[in-house]
Amino acid sequence: MNSDEDKRMRQLLKEAVPPVGMNALPERDLWPNVLLRLDERGARTDLLRLPAWFDAALAAGLAALVVVFPASIPLLIYCL
Repeated sequence: MNSDEDKRMRQLLKEAVPPVGMNALPERDLWPNVLLRLDERGARTDLLRLPAWFDAALAAGLAALVVVFPASIPLLIYCL
């Protein structure tokens, strides 16, 4: 890129992106709008929670894995 193209690119970037101050904050709090949009969509957070039986099944599967394959213990510890 030559000098003229570089100057032109800098000028275009300065025009496109407004300067940001050191303590730039949003004009307003956005979290209430997020909550409203979730309510409008009917998003249900209780569907995201896994049932307790699923946790018990995972624990039982992990215990069975350790009993059947004891060499997997270091791998499991590494993953934690």
